[in-house]
Amino acid sequence: MPNRSLILCLPLILAACGYPESRRAHKAQISMIGMTEEDLQACAGIPDKKQALNDDTSVLQYAYKPKATGAFSINPLGLGTLSFAGQGSECTAIFRIYKHRVSDLHFAGDTDLEIGTDGVCEPIVRGCVRQPEPSMRNVEQSGIGVSGFYSPATAPQPAEASGIVRSHQTEEEQEDKSATKPAS
Repeated sequence: MPNRSLILCLPLILAACGYPESRRAHKAQISMIGMTEEDLQACAGIPDKKQALNDDTSVLQYAYKPKATGAFSINPLGLGTLSFAGQGSECTAIFRIYKHRVSDLHFAGDTDLEIGTDGVCEPIVRGCVRQPEPSMRNVEQSGIGVSGFYSPATAPQPAEASGIVRSHQTEEEQEDKSATKPAS
């Protein structure tokens, strides 16, 4: 029964190729939403960059570049070169902080592993996921499923968290303004 052997080996194959790292990175995209900025810095460290978007919103950026990507090539018996791509080469984790709490987490860069997406980003959030801070969500008890193959859906952000100030005027308000302007 070769199929049974393959099924029994599947967890080992997935573990060797980055699936657990990808799953932990995606778990962080759920569990870290709502945590305080202070707890974020306690478990992930001081950010590489911080940019204020407005009085209530800022973006914290953490960068990670592994020393080796695992890519290699071989030329068996001079018959041709076989190349293995290895894993992604860098990750930038971008946290949106709204009113001193994480409201969003995105990963950017060459972040994919052999099996799974965003696994290269796992070291940035590893400390937070392994030893959760008090202000984090408990994903295990929430029943939310987390995949190593795709990022979870992002929650809608308040308009103020975008850093864009929007002016919403009704037609009546616009008419009132034009009616009060002095004639030229």
